[in-house]
Amino acid sequence: MVTAWPEPVERVSSFLRSAGAEARIEEFPEGTPTAADAAAAVGCGLEQIVKSLVLVCDERVVVALVPGDRRGDTRKIARAAKAARARVASADEVRRATGFGPGAVAPFPLPNVDVVLMERSLLQHPVVWAGAGSPRHIVGLAPVELRRLTRARPMDVVEDSPYDSTQTPKES
Repeated sequence: MVTAWPEPVERVSSFLRSAGAEARIEEFPEGTPTAADAAAAVGCGLEQIVKSLVLVCDERVVVALVPGDRRGDTRKIARAAKAARARVASADEVRRATGFGPGAVAPFPLPNVDVVLMERSLLQHPVVWAGAGSPRHIVGLAPVELRRLTRARPMDVVEDSPYDSTQTPKES
């Protein structure tokens, strides 16, 4: 028996079809709540997972596409958006801007987002994996296709040091 995808995943799938995109949506019933979980599920490196970070830069909503092994740099993102400052969007702001719930934001379609920034290091991979509208669905596609579909500007939007979840914070 074939069951329908949740509405947000169907919205992503419909967008991909109408754009003529070469992409593949996968479902993982156990979920992919973290970048590490997503990488393990698809069998790729953490750097091939795309986190869709939703930020408010002054009063504008901006989405930054960041590799799973890195943290977004709010100062760089604000500067790229020509804003004085950037902050992480609240759950309600995420829903209003993207149409997706926090933790399930797909990089497309984004009805109320006019600026998408993409960490340029994502372009070095043959395939990257991004959220597809639910915590159980991800989409695999070439990074150049991701850039085309999101109309993202590739640039440096991450902190200088790679994120290491095994490190403990340094004491002052």
